[in-house]
Amino acid sequence: MVRTIVSYLIWPLLFGVPVALVAFGMDLGIPGVLAFNIVYLSFAAVIFVLERVRPHETAWHSPDSQIWQDLGHTVVTKGVVQVTVVFAGVIGLAELVSADGRAPWPVHWPMWAQAALGMVVAEFGLYWMHRISHEWYPMWRFHALHHSVRRLWFVNTGRFHFVDTLISVGAAMPILALAGAPSEVFIWVAVTTAFVGMLTHANIEMRCGPLNYIFNTPVLHRWHHSTDLREGNKNYGEVLIIYDLVFGTYINPDRRPPTEIGITEAMPSGFWQQLWAPFWWTRLQKAASDGLAPRLMSRPAPSAEPSDASTTP
Repeated sequence: MVRTIVSYLIWPLLFGVPVALVAFGMDLGIPGVLAFNIVYLSFAAVIFVLERVRPHETAWHSPDSQIWQDLGHTVVTKGVVQVTVVFAGVIGLAELVSADGRAPWPVHWPMWAQAALGMVVAEFGLYWMHRISHEWYPMWRFHALHHSVRRLWFVNTGRFHFVDTLISVGAAMPILALAGAPSEVFIWVAVTTAFVGMLTHANIEMRCGPLNYIFNTPVLHRWHHSTDLREGNKNYGEVLIIYDLVFGTYINPDRRPPTEIGITEAMPSGFWQQLWAPFWWTRLQKAASDGLAPRLMSRPAPSAEPSDASTTP
């Protein structure tokens, strides 16, 4: 009984406490970026411990020789592209639109309500770019890097190709900017996305109940990494699951998600080779099939049943 109760409390606590701590830090006058980074690093340490105390899959504890590649992609995509290039530029655009005074954004609402609205607005762009990244071959070449992992844990949260991140964030945040959302809303959207993103990849046993119909939880995201595309091409939401429910891409079967995850295409094992892979994807796949592409990550066997859920190869 106690274990079940704890399972239902883990997700709300791991989401609510860090967000509250960031808000508390900002109220004390600590710059938002600094407050977030302090809490985020502490949050990662807590996730690391819980993954070992309450793992969802003990098999995912086995090393995959990709930890440094995961960290490298995190630094490039989150630290350089998302923060310094896209986010800084979009916030500048938001300030210009807000200064105009004619934007429709409800600036008179309390900040928590503006942040919630901001997440709903941004999620629309994030959902569709994520879905396109699965269902349109030219975009899948970049997004495949994220799905090439053979285990889910907090370290591969930021394993995205920088082009994938550039397009996804660049498609979502300008919508907020053009609506006139103030810079503080962008900060809270980024904070929420970061914490939920790490939680969705956390290898922690937890139950989410009704939250599975509001947020993209670890329970839902594990299906998204399935090699069976009828399961993997579902649950596209970044933070919220609302658009999956609206557009019919929600899935939450009453059974355990697969332990074997990954992609059946070839993916180089080296960091720099992974960055270049999308640009010579067709040749890479042919070289792999001919046995001429060394240093590839191991791949799962194709699903026994054919998928009819996507055009992704």
